[in-house]
Amino acid sequence: MRWDALLASPAERVKATLEAAGLGLAPRYDQRAYLADAATLLDVVREKAGDADAVLLSGHNPGLQDLLLELVPPANENDLFDEASVKFPTATFAVLELAIDDWADIDGECGKLVHFARPRDLDLELGPEH
Repeated sequence: MRWDALLASPAERVKATLEAAGLGLAPRYDQRAYLADAATLLDVVREKAGDADAVLLSGHNPGLQDLLLELVPPANENDLFDEASVKFPTATFAVLELAIDDWADIDGECGKLVHFARPRDLDLELGPEH
């Protein structure tokens, strides 16, 4: 993945995770993203994404999961969406394609979930025992 902008909560855990990831992007921290609900996260993206084509949003649940659920309309629900709606644990990575021309236009039901990975999807020892 390639991102043009990184919007993030200023929480120490988020900062440490982003530093360890070595993404090569300067985060745009926004206090509003700390433990934010979906509506607040939408506001942050609308105001801070600028002219970026691809934006990485790093923050907290339940806001991130709620945002994903709000952005994907029933017509775009798929197996990935079903997984995301059941369990969206810490360190989960979701990629949405949005049918918008400008970040100011982001609103509910404009997306499609195209990638979803939880830590246990990468290493079974990180997930619950089966």
